[in-house]
Amino acid sequence: MQLQLSTWHEVEAYLARSRGIIMPIGSTEQHGPNGLIGTDALCAEVIARGVGEAVDACVAPTIAVGMAQHHLGFPGSMTLRPSTLIQVIKDCVQSLQRHGFERFFFINGHGGNIATVTAAFSELYAERSLDPRSNAPGIRCKLRNWWTGPGIGALSKELFGDREGSHATPSEVALTQYAFPDSIKSAPMTPQVAPRGEFHDADDYRRRFADGRIGSDPSLATPEHGKRFYEVAVREIGEDYRKFVAAHAADS
Repeated sequence: MQLQLSTWHEVEAYLARSRGIIMPIGSTEQHGPNGLIGTDALCAEVIARGVGEAVDACVAPTIAVGMAQHHLGFPGSMTLRPSTLIQVIKDCVQSLQRHGFERFFFINGHGGNIATVTAAFSELYAERSLDPRSNAPGIRCKLRNWWTGPGIGALSKELFGDREGSHATPSEVALTQYAFPDSIKSAPMTPQVAPRGEFHDADDYRRRFADGRIGSDPSLATPEHGKRFYEVAVREIGEDYRKFVAAHAADS
């Protein structure tokens, strides 16, 4: 059930049986020579919709621009300041909380979001803790990175070994190739496997990683690989969502 494709009557009926909602969040940033700029948001959205169908859960619109200042050396990349993203998350959650949603399960597609999203959760909890007059139901928030499940890790190792890397990875490129076959890109990789290392700001990133990749060889990606990643992610994350909602059902 996609929130933006539902009527308010349908949302009201959903809330009569469930207070959980899936919140996809990603980023709009460069992903190397053959990766789509929307990769992180697209991966989160595609998997969130699959999980929503598998567990009969409501899926909110994707928060598509994240904390990606370090990618601004590459044309097309966009970012929100951490303080802005915190406020976006808070406003989205509190809007839905007003209607009765209480369990917010964020499916994340971008590593750069992790610190900011968890800080937003802390801000939400702090507001309630600091206001003893509040009689609103307590909320619970969880962040789940789609690429961190044991099945995903095993599949990545099987298919790509040490060429997975940490940015513009073949796993995420493969997932977008499966989901958007009409947008598959092809480009040479020089060097074939990108260098590894750390970075500071956008200019430093561009100097160290000229084509945007870090430690990866996304030329290995295929739509068939992407299908396997999608199926494993939906299965693993769907089970995590069920446990999350069930664990807190008694708190409502």
